[in-house]
Parts: sequence; structure tokens; C-alpha cells
Amino acid sequence: MVKIIAEAGVNHNGSAELAFKLVDAAHAAGVDIVKFQTFKAKSLVTKTARQAEYQTRNTGVAESQFDMLSRLELDHDIHKELIEYCKQLGIEFLSTAFDAESLSFLVNDLGLKTLKIPSGELTNAPFVLEHARTGCDLIVSTGMATLAEVETALGVIAFGLINETGVVPGEMAFAEAYASEAGREALKSKVTLLHCTTEYPAPMNEINLRAMQTMVTAFGLMPGYSDHSAGITIPVAAAAMGAQLIEKHFTLDKTMEGPDHKASLEPDELIAMVRGIRDVEQALGNGIKGPQLSEIKNKPIARKSLVAAKPIKKGECFSVANLTTKRPGEGIEPIKYWSMIGNAASCDYEEDQII
Repeated sequence: MVKIIAEAGVNHNGSAELAFKLVDAAHAAGVDIVKFQTFKAKSLVTKTARQAEYQTRNTGVAESQFDMLSRLELDHDIHKELIEYCKQLGIEFLSTAFDAESLSFLVNDLGLKTLKIPSGELTNAPFVLEHARTGCDLIVSTGMATLAEVETALGVIAFGLINETGVVPGEMAFAEAYASEAGREALKSKVTLLHCTTEYPAPMNEINLRAMQTMVTAFGLMPGYSDHSAGITIPVAAAAMGAQLIEKHFTLDKTMEGPDHKASLEPDELIAMVRGIRDVEQALGNGIKGPQLSEIKNKPIARKSLVAAKPIKKGECFSVANLTTKRPGEGIEPIKYWSMIGNAASCDYEEDQII
């Protein structure tokens, strides 16, 4: 079954009330997981780090990332209330950590068993290693990355999964861990690899969904897709192409202030996306080619039989002149046409009578 993550991210705008409403909307849409972002702005960015173009465009305010993100922090106590609320509703709570303190909080205080490494942290080897050493299942997003960078990150993760903390990390050690049988098995059991295009919204001609299949071939890990495109077409297509996990930003209202609202789905769109993915999931089937239960009753209606093209007397030979094919398919199958030619009729046939 395809797992669906509704990415609330920072679309709560720092408001606990909005955060809980986002959980309600995700639950109503039928997703499996609702995900937030956990960070301390002072640990995430320098005070002079500039915004991404999309952030300035979407917020209409030119300011530093630090100033913007400071308003979007979600208090730790609110996290605890959210995770309990999610348990009551039966929806999984997840959050992405962007600094070591936040990662420790998610694992040691909230007890999360699954972590998300975001695209921007993929090359942050020390932080990736911290994630791996938790022993949690890891969802790894690969936006902006080359195949080589993905492999390097997987080497760091493999090292963290199979080595004790006393073993000295380093590029050679990471490569050796990745090449080892133990490392490969650990990656297969712990890592889901998400294809992603890190732009908001991502241009359709830069989605490159086939890269998801390229990574499956290269790494043999569980495939998924983190979507930043407009609308719901691409995540549904990703599910059809084999994604086992789909992540999509959502909001209560695209017109709200904030960097991610405009590139997010509203609740009705999220519902439609979930429905589309579930439909595709059913439609993929088991891959065995054969008549489905609903088709069986239609076989005699849609198929043809051998039929007398004109009256045929007993003993007369069947020929191309007196033998044809017509519906219904309740008689001899047309594949027998050539073997019937030249044989004598065993009885009289009227025109249009099934042989």
C-alpha cells in the first residue's frame, strides 16, 4: 500500500491552533502521515542568510531566512500535544529536524521511530550520520542531488547503521560501509529514497519522474516521491510508476501569508489526490494477465463464433463462402475457422446459425 504523507511543514505559521486544524484536515483526507518541521532558527541559518527566490515571491517580503523562520518555529510543548492528538485520531505524526537539538527532541523526547532527512540536508554528512545512528527508519529526500551525491549520503547512512560510535567516520569508512553486504542490507531495511525537485512550484518539464526509477536501478531501495508541482497529477503519476511513499505539501488556504502556502494543496485538493492515488493503487493490480471477474459475463457478448454465412446442408463442406464469424461467442471459436474448411457439416444449418 502506498503511504501518503501530508506535509504541513511550516504552514501553521507558528500558530498552535492552525497546526491542530492541519492535523484535522490531513486526517479527513485519509492520509497515513501528517508531517511538520522542527527547528531552531538560530541553529538552522545564519542571521544574514538570504531567502530563496520562491520564498520572497510567495511571502512578498524581502527579509533574511532567519527573520522568516523565527516566526515559523513550533514550540516543543505544542509538538507533544500534536503527537498525542494524532494518536487519538489514528494518524501518524512525523516531523523533519533541521538541527541536532531538534533531532534529539524528536527521537529522545517524542520517541519517533521514523525520521525524514530533507533534500537540503542530504550533503550535510555529520547531520546525516546523526540520523543514521538513531537506528530509526529513514525517509531520504534527494532534491538538487546528483546520483553520486545520493550514493555518498547512503554511504554515510550505511556507516551509521552498522558501526559502533567508537569507529572513526570518514569518506573511506563511508565508502567501505556502502560497499559491504551488511551496509547494503541495512540500507534496504531502513531507507526509503524519495525523488524530488526542489522548486516551489516545480516546473513540469523539470519533474523528471523517470529519475525515481533510475534510483531504484542504482540503489535497489524503496522508492518514493516528494512532490512540489502544482496540482495532483504528478503525485498520482508517481504512484502509477511505483512510488511506495508520496509526500505533498498542504495548507488550509493558499492565500495565507507564508513561504509554502502557494505551492501547497488545499484540503479539497488533498482529498482528491488521496482518492487518485488509491484508485491508481487498485488499478495496478497483480500483473497477471487474464480475464477479471467483471469481464467473464461479457465474453459471450463481445466475442464471436463460427456462423453459417448462408444455409448449409448436411454433408455439404464448410467453405470460405458459407462460413463466417459473428457474435455471440457461444459456439466454436474463430481460431478453428481454417480447420473447419473442407469438413462436412453434420447437420443442416440455417443462415446466421451458430456452428
